[in-house]
Amino acid sequence: MDSLIRLEGVGKSFPQTSTTLGRLATLAALLRGRPLPSAFHALTAIDLEMRRGESLGLIGVNGAGKSTLLKTIAGIVRPTTGHITITGRVSALLELGAGFHPEYTGRQNVFLAAALMGLSDAEIRARLPDILAFADIGEHIDQPLKHYSSGMVVRLGFAVATCVEPDILITDEVLAVGDESFQRKCTAWMENYLTGGGALLLCSHSMYHIEKLCRRAVWIHEGRIHAEGEAGAVSREYLAWHEARMATTRAGHVAAASGMHAVKNLALNGDEHGTTVAMGSTLEISGAIFAPDARPPVVGIGLLKADGTSIYGLSSDMDAHVLQAADDPQRFTFALILPDLNLLPGRYEIRAHALDAEGYRVFDEVSCPLRVTGQSRELGVCQFPHYWRHH
Repeated sequence: MDSLIRLEGVGKSFPQTSTTLGRLATLAALLRGRPLPSAFHALTAIDLEMRRGESLGLIGVNGAGKSTLLKTIAGIVRPTTGHITITGRVSALLELGAGFHPEYTGRQNVFLAAALMGLSDAEIRARLPDILAFADIGEHIDQPLKHYSSGMVVRLGFAVATCVEPDILITDEVLAVGDESFQRKCTAWMENYLTGGGALLLCSHSMYHIEKLCRRAVWIHEGRIHAEGEAGAVSREYLAWHEARMATTRAGHVAAASGMHAVKNLALNGDEHGTTVAMGSTLEISGAIFAPDARPPVVGIGLLKADGTSIYGLSSDMDAHVLQAADDPQRFTFALILPDLNLLPGRYEIRAHALDAEGYRVFDEVSCPLRVTGQSRELGVCQFPHYWRHH
C-alpha cells in the first residue's frame, strides 16, 4: 500500500512567557533561529505512518496534543522539529464552519468554502444539490449565517467538506456535535468513504466511534505516542487507564483489627499478585478467612471494573456452601471457580470480603488485579453467547 502520511521525529513547541521581557526574549530567539528561552512542548518525537485505505483513530485526554498533531499534519501548524511527508489531497474537518462569513447566506458560504477547497464554479453548482441535501437546513440556506444555530453551522460545514472526496480525511471531534440523526449521517458517510478506498484520520473521545470506524489507533499522552496498534486493544488500554485514574485511590488490603475476621492469601489462579487470563479461560479465586470465633464464616466475592464499578457479586451462603477449616480451627479456606470466563478484554479487579457466620457483618476486604486478554470488537464488559438468523 502507498504511504500517504509519514511523520519522522515531529515535535511542536510553543513559546511560554507572561512578562514583557520574556516576550522580547522569545521574539529575539525566533528572529535569530535559536531555541526558545521558555517553551511548552505540545508534541515530542512523533513517528507515524498512514497508508492508503487505512483508518486510524487518535485518542487521549484533553491537552494531550491530539489537535496540535492533526493541525500539524493538515499544514495549519508548522512543526518545530522533524519532517512530515504528505502524498495526496487532504481535507481537514478540524473546526467546522471556520472560514464562513457571518454576513453571507448559507448558499453564498457554500460557494466560498468550496472555492477555497479548489472546486470551480461549475463543479460547485453540479454538487450543490447534494450539499444542500446533506446539510438539510431547508429555507435557512438563503439566510445570513449569523442567524444560524451552532448545529446548523456544523451541518453546513460538514456538507461542504464532504463534497470533495480527498485521499486523506482528517477529522477532530466531528461526531461529537450535532443531533443523533446528524451523527448517524456523518458515520454512514465515513463508512462509505472508507469502503471506497479513502484514508481516515479520526480524533475522538468516543471509543465506540474509534472501534467502529478505525482499524488502528494511536494513544497520545503528554505529547508522545503512548500506545499504538489494533483499535480495540488500544482503546481498551486507554479506558482501563482512564477508569483507574478516575477511581478513588484505595488500599489493596484493608487491615483487619485484632480479633476481627480477615481475608488471607487472596489469589487468582494461585497468584496473590493478580493474574492475566485469556478470554474464555478458567479463573480460580482462592484464599482463606481468619475467623476468631471458629465458626464457618461467609466469603463474598465481587468482580469490578478498574474504576470500581460493580459487574458481578455473590457470597458463599447464596449457594449454601460452607467453608471448611484447614489445619487451624480459625482458618477457613475457599476456592471459587469461574469456567469459560466471558469478560471482554480489559482490566478488572477481584475483591474478597470476610463476613461473619450469618453473612450480615463485613469485617475485611482484599482486592487483586485481573487482566483479560483476547481479540473482540464487542462493547461493554461481558461476552454473551449469540447467533444471528434471518427474520
